[in-house]
Amino acid sequence: MSFTASAHSIGGEMRQEVDVNGRHTIVTDEPQALGGTDEGPAPHELLPAMLASCVSTTVASYARRHGWQLQDLRVDVTYDPQTSPRDVELVLHLPPGFSDERVAVLRRVAAACPARRALEAGFAFEESVATDLPAAA
Repeated sequence: MSFTASAHSIGGEMRQEVDVNGRHTIVTDEPQALGGTDEGPAPHELLPAMLASCVSTTVASYARRHGWQLQDLRVDVTYDPQTSPRDVELVLHLPPGFSDERVAVLRRVAAACPARRALEAGFAFEESVATDLPAAA
């Protein structure tokens, strides 16, 4: 199974509408200091958001299947794009009362998040340029 995303600039500005799998739309933008209107997260801000939501969803799904209550689950991700390799700090906040054994299990579950595994595995890029847009007036 593959996923698709298509971004297009709105009015030639920094704001982008991103169609995700033909079902959802995400708006990205740059801060005003970079020429945007700051009406959405900058594209590089989606990386920590993707990781936080993937880990949270993966852990919540596992907990639900096992009947564990996690109403107050929170995942914080800090991403530093200036380092090489990139530094990512992930903190899994669990409600009090979980045994050390359950905490260890949920830590392993968090590490199995598909987005994290994809980033750890690396990527191979295939790029091309298509000239199918109408000419500018």
